[in-house]
Amino acid sequence: MKRRLLFILSFVLSHSLLAQNPLLKSGPMVGYSTMKEVLLWVQTTESAQVEITYWSKDTPEVKFQTLPQQSDAHLGFVVKLIADQVEPGHKYGYEVIINGQSQQLNYPLEFQSQTLWHYRVDPPAFTFALGSCNYINEPRFDRPGDPYGGGYEIFESIRKEKPSFMVWLGDNTYLRETDWNSRTGIMHRYTHTRAVPEVQPLLGSVHHYAIWDDHDFGPNDSDRGYWNKNITSEIFELFWGNPNYNLTGKGGITGTFGWEDIQFFLLDDRYFRAPNADSDSTKALIGKAQMDWLKDALTHSRAAFKFICIGGQVVNPGRVFENYATYPVERRRLLEVIQESGAWGVLFLTGDRHHTELSRLDIDGFYPLHDFTVSPLTSGSHTPEPDENPLMIAGTLVTERNYGLAKVSGPRTDRSLTLEIHDLSGKLIWEKTIKSRDLRPPKK
Repeated sequence: MKRRLLFILSFVLSHSLLAQNPLLKSGPMVGYSTMKEVLLWVQTTESAQVEITYWSKDTPEVKFQTLPQQSDAHLGFVVKLIADQVEPGHKYGYEVIINGQSQQLNYPLEFQSQTLWHYRVDPPAFTFALGSCNYINEPRFDRPGDPYGGGYEIFESIRKEKPSFMVWLGDNTYLRETDWNSRTGIMHRYTHTRAVPEVQPLLGSVHHYAIWDDHDFGPNDSDRGYWNKNITSEIFELFWGNPNYNLTGKGGITGTFGWEDIQFFLLDDRYFRAPNADSDSTKALIGKAQMDWLKDALTHSRAAFKFICIGGQVVNPGRVFENYATYPVERRRLLEVIQESGAWGVLFLTGDRHHTELSRLDIDGFYPLHDFTVSPLTSGSHTPEPDENPLMIAGTLVTERNYGLAKVSGPRTDRSLTLEIHDLSGKLIWEKTIKSRDLRPPKK
């Protein structure tokens, strides 16, 4: 009862907050961070001039401004602003100015620049959050019956952890039957999901990066044949703040980013995907162009941990639902590419399954590959059959709404990764630690 009352109070306060800022639809959201610039995202309710004033918390009296931008209906009244007067290793406060008026919010707005540690000191410790499957109810367009989404208080639990950033692992938005066939529908769904009041404090103080899966790409289980995939690509890019997209030059959302001494490889599991029903065992899931890019990127990377982020499970050999195992030839090639690249410290971060688990694949002559599946945030959950994943590490299965934390620490030459799963209230469910030194190919 107490939790219910707290939820109602939070809901009322959040909605009253939006009412006090009638030109602010959603955000601000903090996007990518580098040592010299940070992206800030804002959506207004109508065409308006938007700018950001920001300041280092060390010298709050010195103010900087982004260049003002006019929000436009064709772009969903979304603007992306660049804070380009930041210095490495600083924390900043900021405020949103719309049509010359400061938007008063009752939660902190802050961002950070990355640290210049190279050749000087060990890289800093940091924490990032992760999760997938975020369903926001809209009763007039939802299927009849009990609401599929819920537990929106999970976003406040994540914010209280104070992660440096969050990685959204797909199904971050659930397109509905009313949405798939038009740009108007797709824009509505992304706008409706982004505007949920409970997520706004998290958006405003934690950096965000994202990949997609079928529901934010198109219809359920959709593939490269989806007719509006170029429109969903455009709108996904509009609503997220990754530093890059389409690194193959062939379309889709493929990208990468680094945080301190760690690198993330953001794969697109939809744009190039052959239909699930295709009987050809050599069928593509990520496709050759993406595979070639990944091999080159892994070969070049010197990150202590290299996270390959993709919407569906990779390590699990069970051919269930949309796992990579249902594309056996390309899955085998992906595992070969990782070994051929000589890259150390590779792990998979995945979503989709509506349950959480950690999998481990032992490979002769190489190091074990882990797959950290984190799902769901606010959608319905699923309990898998006992034999669906023979490589699941005992004690890691979670079948309730949850989120993950990944904590990176230790000296540059011996980094440590602690993976945690928390329930929607923030309670720790389990944790596992992996050392970077244990993710290196054996010496020949």
